[in-house]
Amino acid sequence: MNRKEQIIEALLFLCGAISVLTTLGIIAVLFFQTIEFFSEVSLKDFLTDTQWTPLFAIKHFGILPLVTGTLLITLIAIIIALPIGLSIAIYLSEYSSKGVRKIVKPLLEILATVPTVVYGYFALTVVTPFLQLIIPGLSGFNALSPGIVMGIMIVPFISSLSEDALYAVPSSLKEAAYALGSTRLQTSLKVAVPAASSGIMVSVILAVSRAIGETMIVAIAAGQQPRLTFDPRVPIETITTYIVQVSSGDVPNGSLEYRTIFAAGLTLFVITFILNNISFYIKKKYREQYE
Repeated sequence: MNRKEQIIEALLFLCGAISVLTTLGIIAVLFFQTIEFFSEVSLKDFLTDTQWTPLFAIKHFGILPLVTGTLLITLIAIIIALPIGLSIAIYLSEYSSKGVRKIVKPLLEILATVPTVVYGYFALTVVTPFLQLIIPGLSGFNALSPGIVMGIMIVPFISSLSEDALYAVPSSLKEAAYALGSTRLQTSLKVAVPAASSGIMVSVILAVSRAIGETMIVAIAAGQQPRLTFDPRVPIETITTYIVQVSSGDVPNGSLEYRTIFAAGLTLFVITFILNNISFYIKKKYREQYE
């Protein structure tokens, strides 16, 4: 190995090491700060209490309202994004020409580059007033509006990855279906989609992870009222919104209230870690199936 290759190898190793060390540093900060938090707050109360009021005079530290708020908005987003994204993926893979695919796919991915603060104000100033004309009693801050807008935002995650999975389905499977008299729609839904199901599931899980970690849309349009509810018409608070609220500077650094953001952050980390590992496992099984 010559000196130039050694330098390149060292630089590549350094880049990888920086990524790993940064991740380990984040985990270490979350872990040690969370240990200090649980030295004053019971883990049982944290997991089972139905109220989250660490900034109030009467303090409760139940994470459930934040978790349910996060899951509610994520559920709404997936209900919106999955049928739209999967339909786009099927169209691009099975119906459109290569020219259309080359144009439409990059245009869809532009949605992922729009700043999320723009989505947030769009949800607050456009989507919410429109929904209030349709849904009586809908609050100005609610879970429905940011959930819908977040669903639009994550459509490219599902459509792009699902289209790649559908495009990778062996053409022999489709040709066999056509030889048996199947229509293009039947071939798409009963052959291509089942064959690419693992890749589609991975795209959905990654989109869910993206929605769970979203901050600005929910911070702007969902409100900051932690409550244990699955009613999308009322204000709620997500884990990320609470972290933004406390990090604004009004809470003294090092206090119990300040350390709640690390406990909430670790909870969010565990949720996304589990989802990402599930997607990795499914992707691995998918590869082994076709190797």
